[in-house]
This record gives sequence, structure tokens and C-alpha cells, in this order.
Amino acid sequence: MKFLHIADVHLGCRRYNLDERARDFFRAWYDVLQRYALPNRPDFVLIAGDLFHMRRVDPQTMNHAIAGLELLRSKNIPVLVIEGNHDQSDPTSHFSWLRSLSQWGYLKLLEPQYDESKKLIVTEWDEKRRRGSFIDIGGARIFGSNWYGMSANAVLPLLAEQIKPHISSERFNILMLHTDIEGYLKRPIPALTQARLRELRGMIDYVALGHTHKEFNFDNWAFNPGSLEACTVDEYDEPRGFYMVEVRDHKAEAQHIRDYVQRPIQRLSVEISGSADPEMVRARILELVEREARVHDESSGELAPIVEVTLRGRLGFRTSLLETNALREQIQERTRALHVIIRNLTIPVEYQVGDQFDPSLPRHERERRILEDLVTRDARYRDRAGDVANLIMEAKRLALEEEAPERIIEFIAQKLGLESDDDGANVQNGVEESIADSRLVLFGPRRRIDHE
Repeated sequence: MKFLHIADVHLGCRRYNLDERARDFFRAWYDVLQRYALPNRPDFVLIAGDLFHMRRVDPQTMNHAIAGLELLRSKNIPVLVIEGNHDQSDPTSHFSWLRSLSQWGYLKLLEPQYDESKKLIVTEWDEKRRRGSFIDIGGARIFGSNWYGMSANAVLPLLAEQIKPHISSERFNILMLHTDIEGYLKRPIPALTQARLRELRGMIDYVALGHTHKEFNFDNWAFNPGSLEACTVDEYDEPRGFYMVEVRDHKAEAQHIRDYVQRPIQRLSVEISGSADPEMVRARILELVEREARVHDESSGELAPIVEVTLRGRLGFRTSLLETNALREQIQERTRALHVIIRNLTIPVEYQVGDQFDPSLPRHERERRILEDLVTRDARYRDRAGDVANLIMEAKRLALEEEAPERIIEFIAQKLGLESDDDGANVQNGVEESIADSRLVLFGPRRRIDHE
């Protein structure tokens, strides 16, 4: 038996507001299916969450999804899917585009159900109703799950309890799960603990993970392929791709594959400390670009790169004098890149914060230390500066991942130790007051931490 394990396709992702970037995510998706699924004829394809980048899917993105799904359907290759945080149903509705695609027969959305008392239950796939939590295909029994976010540690034992009676000793049992795993992240955020995940070890033969955009495997048993395309420039050097899995003697051999079409990304960095004026800064940047940037050859048939240039060091003049828009155009003209990003991490004279931090530290660590330094300056938060800095970074990450505002508020309230009355008003008000109270304290009227 063999299958493909894909996750985090993110169709419809228009990073930098470029239609061409949306086509990049389609190219990666379609190329993987055309080059690997069709000729290898797997028994099925797993998509472990985030087929789409947003819940609201535009027509062209739907065309991209159906083009790939139709390839598989034409060869009678079943597609099993779970919802991720990006493509889950809207909190105000039971409907999602994945459920529609499931009803139309393009895929099978596997998800736990809830009975009249709102208790989680696991049901066998009903082909007539096109609903269910698990399905048998070939020698496998595949179970689905939902996106549980910060509740994963609490929900997983309930899910395992419902799955356990349906485990087949004669089949290869697979669970699809969209979640972060403790120990495989660079940032200090709540994640499913390794101990909690191990509780499934006696039941599940293969955990098909999604959500984290880099490849890893846990105990050669739980596998995370990473996203097909880089959703941000920060992910450009992370290993990502998909798994071609072959099962022999009830053991999985998972081959991670990265050889398919992807948009090339190049990152350059220039130290501008000591530059007397904006013209000297511009000259240093263009000299670096001439020396190190890849120039796109339009006749090669390859995709034009995305080029990021990061400016570091101290400025002796106002940031606005850099004229970054004009500089971006000059770099794009020289490299013929699809898009040029100028990331300004310089420190103007009026904001000499965080100079003492090692520039070789990872970005998230420098950001955390700068925030902690700022928080420490306020006596009200000094004793909890580290916790507050981590809270700010995690709230920012959740917002960038388009987490529901209610869940972000719940997370902040939990970390701040706010108590709620029956309607939750105290939590809401407390969080809003805390945010309003600390915004100027932490960032000042102009200071902010940029995120591309």
C-alpha cells in the first residue's frame, strides 16, 4: 500500500498582494500531483489541513483546487482531507468550502461529529450522506480530526477515547491531525505536548500531521511534511515538501520529496552603520545587489526570484529619507525579480533600543528581547517583562494566522489571569483595557516591530 501525505497547500495565498504569488501555490500543488500522484498511482492522497489559505475562497482559487482534484478523480485516486485553521468553517456557520467539495465528490472530508448533547463522537464514513470520521481504503483505516488550536491537549484524550473502539488490528490505522507539536517550533507558544501525542502510540500506526510549515518527524511515527510553498520569506530555507509513503509489513517508509516547482527566494543583508547620508546607504545597497544578487534570465523558463534586502545598523538620519520605494524599483530593475522586499531593521537615532543584542540571533529572539527591554522600562510590568513579551509575540502570531478574535482574546485573558463573569464581559473589557493601556508603553507613537 502507498499514499501521498500533503499538508498546508494554502491555495489562494496572495503574499505581497501579487496574483503571481497565488499562481505559485497552484503551480506547486498541480506539479506535485501531476509528477508524483498520477504516475505512482497511490491508493489515496491525504491532505492534513489548510488546502486553502482563507475561509472565503475566490473563484480563481476554487478553479485551482478543482484542477488538481479533478486530476486525481480522473484516475480514481481518493482524496482524504481535514480542516486546518485557515480553511475551517466560519464560527457563525456549519458550512465550509471543504464540505462543499466533499458533497460534490471531489474529496472526503473526515471529521468527528457531535451528538445531541454536544459530545464528540466518531462515525464511519457514510457514502450516501458523504459524512463521517473514518474510512477504510485498501489496507488502511483513516481517521480525521478538527482544528483544535490551543485546546489540542484537552481534546486529544477525548478524541482518542472515541477512536479506540474503531481501531482495526487488521488494518494500518492513520490519524490526520492539524496542530503544532511541542519541541518543533522556534517560538514559545502553546502546542500539543509530545507526551500527549505519545498516548496515541498504541492505537495509531501513522500520524499525518499538518500546520507547521517545515518538515519533521516524531519518533519515525508522526510525520509533518511542511507547506508546499513558502508562505513567507522567513520560511524560504525551511525543509518543506510532501511524503511518498509505502507501507510494508505494517510499517511505514516515508520519503520526503522536495523536487517540484517552487518560487526561488534570495535574502541579502547589508550593514549600513557609518553611512553619512541616504545616498551613501543607497550606494552600499546597490553595490551588494550587483555583487551577490541573482539576475533572472527571462529566456531560461525558470520563475523569477523574490529578493529580500535587509538593512541593519544605526541610522544617523530620519528613516523617511531612505526613499525605500525608489530603491526597491532600482533593485527590481537590476535583478528582474518578481518582487523586491526591503526590510528595514536599522535603528534611528531616536530609537536606540536593542543595540546590545547579537545581530546573529534569530529574528524572533531579537524581537522578543527588544520587546522585553521596552516592557522593563515600565515599572508596572517590570517583574513580568519576559511573560508580557512572549504574550505580545504570540498574540501577533495568532493574528497573522487569522485566528478568530475570540480565541485571541481568550488566550490573552488566560495569560493575564483575568476572570470572566457569565457572559465573558470582564475578560473582553479586561483585555481591551490592557491592550489600550500598554500600546503606547510598549511601542510608543511610532515604534513598531515590522512583519513582512
